[in-house]
Parts: sequence; structure tokens; C-alpha cells
Amino acid sequence: MTAAKRIGILTSGGDCAGLNAVIRAAVHRAAHYGWDVVGIEDGTQGLLARPVRYVNLDVNRVDGAMMRQGGTILGTTNKGDPFAYPMADGSKKDRSHEIIGGLRELGVDSLIGIGGDGSMAILRRLAHIGGIKLIGIPKTIDNDLGITEMSVGFDTAVAVATEALDRLQPTAASHARVMVLEVMGRDAGHIALSAGIAGGADVILLPELAWSVAGVADKIRRVQAGGRNFALVVVSEAVRTMEGVKAQQEFTDGQKRYGGIGNYIGHLIAEATGAETRVTVLGHVQRGCPPGHNDRVLASAFGVAAVDLLAEGKSDRLIAWSNRRVIDIPIEDAIATYAAVDINGTLVKTARGLGIYVGDA
Repeated sequence: MTAAKRIGILTSGGDCAGLNAVIRAAVHRAAHYGWDVVGIEDGTQGLLARPVRYVNLDVNRVDGAMMRQGGTILGTTNKGDPFAYPMADGSKKDRSHEIIGGLRELGVDSLIGIGGDGSMAILRRLAHIGGIKLIGIPKTIDNDLGITEMSVGFDTAVAVATEALDRLQPTAASHARVMVLEVMGRDAGHIALSAGIAGGADVILLPELAWSVAGVADKIRRVQAGGRNFALVVVSEAVRTMEGVKAQQEFTDGQKRYGGIGNYIGHLIAEATGAETRVTVLGHVQRGCPPGHNDRVLASAFGVAAVDLLAEGKSDRLIAWSNRRVIDIPIEDAIATYAAVDINGTLVKTARGLGIYVGDA
């Protein structure tokens, strides 16, 4: 057992369901050891502010109602690499020393960082420079962080996408339409694949598998020939066009983000089959909802385990889920492994076994 601690906790990267449940669990477990917890606001942005933006967290502040909330009570950011921070004049500046100074201003000697692979790489580098003990907790609706079988936020995102298919199906049948649902998935098709199977989709398009208009159209025609007047198509936002181009839009801040592949696919389906086609883009609806029970349980297990690791004197470790239990592994090893959809894996085989078109074999 280590001496009394003051732990910092922050959320980084895109929000998702289950973040507040992690925070709650970490605070409750820290109270068991008699440790203080400070919540750092807006990720590393809060550490750049002077004075540092933070809130003191205790068990009275993080009750059961908080666990039901979507998003993060601390705020988060997915912009501004502190080692190359974009300045107003267009230049980039290394502001890592300011973040480390912010941690020292708070008097924390340990940090729990909740984020994806990009956030973990940055936090790990900061922790090494600043001599801060770091424990990482994986969260990403894409579920693409290596080693861990499940990341916080994924299960709820799949549930939202599945519910969307459940709601689209009656309208599709009522109007004899093909319904196309575009879901998130930065470069991995896990959400599309799981939701597509659970929601009874006829076509699932993934960035990991090549597809063709002919293959999609043939599946829809076979559905129609079987007497069904509708079809459901799920498309991951990272699927490329027939020309191999990412469907992206450039925004006023100069960033390019995914968007548009659903409409692209919908147009091709209508053109190839003559079917009346409609497109729904879920977007951030998959992120901001209350967490489902699986994400609440996983988040709680991760939050408790993170504090226990600090109590054991460990650092530079990432919490992960494997074989129905919590494990911990070096952060460096975890972020080095990217978990795309296994095109020869169980779920792809399941989809094909159900007669779903998931690309050209």
C-alpha cells in the first residue's frame, strides 16, 4: 500500500456513454483508501488554463444519478496536441510544460486518463516527462483499441444503432423502401457489423471489406424476389466510395470529418435497383445517450481497477477486458495494436451465414 494520494482524473477525446460511471467508480474506490480525487475539466485544456480548471470530487457529489448521465460531467476535448498546439497566428507551440505545471499546481501525483489510443499516447508522454503515475482506461465507441475486447461506450452505441434499425423497419415495410443507416466508426466497422446483425440488416458495408454496387443490388433484388417489399442497409461512415475515396466534409475549422457515404450508397442503390431509398445518418446520437447496463458495469469495473492499480504502486498501465475479467497491460503495448474487424472472424462468418451481404468474398 502506498502513502496517501491526491488523484487527478480526466476524460479526453470524443465523449461516449459510460464516462461518468468510470468517474463515479474511481471516486468511490479512492474514498476506500482515504484518497482525494480532483476532476480536471475539459481534458488537457483544463490543465492549460490558469488557474487550472478542476472540481473536487467526493462520494456525495458522484451519486447513482450521475451514472445514468451520458457525456462527461468534466467535459472533454479532441483538439490541440499539447506538443504541437495550434496558436492564433497559425504557428504550433510545445505547451507540454504548461500541462505538467498544471498537474503540479493541483498537487496530484497520479492521473487516471479515460480516452482512446490518441489520447493515451499523449497522456503517456506527458506522464513520463512530468513523473506522474498514469493509469489509462479505454473508451471509444469504435471499439478499435487493441488488446481489450470491449471499450467503454461501444455497447451503448451499438444499442442505439440497433434501435434505429428497429424503428426504420416498420416505415420501410409500410412504404416498400430500402432504408440506409449510416453509423459511426472512425476506421473500423464494429458498430455497423454488430448492429447490422442484431437489427436484421440485409446489407452491412464495412471499411475492412471491399464491396460492389452489383453485390448490394443483387442482394436487394433477391430480397424482393422472395416476396419482401423492403430492405435494411447499414453503412459504416469510413466505407470508401467505388473510387476508393473517403466520404469526408471539410468544416470551417479546417478539419475533415467523415460524412456522406450513406447518401452516396443510397443514390447508387436507387439507381441500380429502382427501389425507393431513404437515408438516415445517426451521427452523434450514438455518443450522447445514457449508458446501457453493460457500459455501466464495464465502466464501474474499470474505475475500481484503476484505483486499485495505483494502490499497488503500478503505473503506465491500461485497464482492459479479457475473458470476462479485468486485466492490465502496458499502455505502450495496448495502443500499438489496432483492432479492426477481423474479416475471417466469428461475426463476419455469422453475418454471411445469415445471408447478409457484407462485401465481396
